[in-house]
Amino acid sequence: MVLYPESAPDNWRQILAETGLQCAISPLHDKDINPDGTPKKAHYHVILCYSGPTALSVVKKLTDSLNQPNPQALEQIRGYYRYLTHKDNPEKYQYPASDITTINGFCIADYVELTRTEINKIVREIQDLIIEKDIDEYSDLLDILAYTEGESAADMYDVAINHTMLFSSYLKSRRYKKLAKEGSQGAVR
Repeated sequence: MVLYPESAPDNWRQILAETGLQCAISPLHDKDINPDGTPKKAHYHVILCYSGPTALSVVKKLTDSLNQPNPQALEQIRGYYRYLTHKDNPEKYQYPASDITTINGFCIADYVELTRTEINKIVREIQDLIIEKDIDEYSDLLDILAYTEGESAADMYDVAINHTMLFSSYLKSRRYKKLAKEGSQGAVR
């Protein structure tokens, strides 16, 4: 749904929380421009996740209670989640992903799977992290990723635990390479 703060009750976030629905809320879209160049009215985009098929009348009852326009069914949560910040619309203002808020445990990872391209990119990011922090144990890698905040860290953790053989072999190879280098330097002395 689109939510206009000027017409919503002051406690609209609390009302959403009390529904028990998992929700994702965009940053306030206050820099959007109409095709004629005039500013759009400030608004939020809100994803409401029901546990199963839900009648439009049920969702409309909620949006009506918040004094908001008619809700729209989503074809795909992932694409709309990306729209919360205009991630795939470079011609529009780019809102920070860190300003997305969630309610009742919403986690985008529960609704989408990473593409092969995204996984490969994250594998490279993990390799960069391993090199940067000079990590040589798989347990250390998982500990660092598990206790780092943010969506990208959650994706990295997910990729790391689902590619245990890859990262275990990579870390083992790094350890052996280090030992071989230290051994050859010791022989020169």
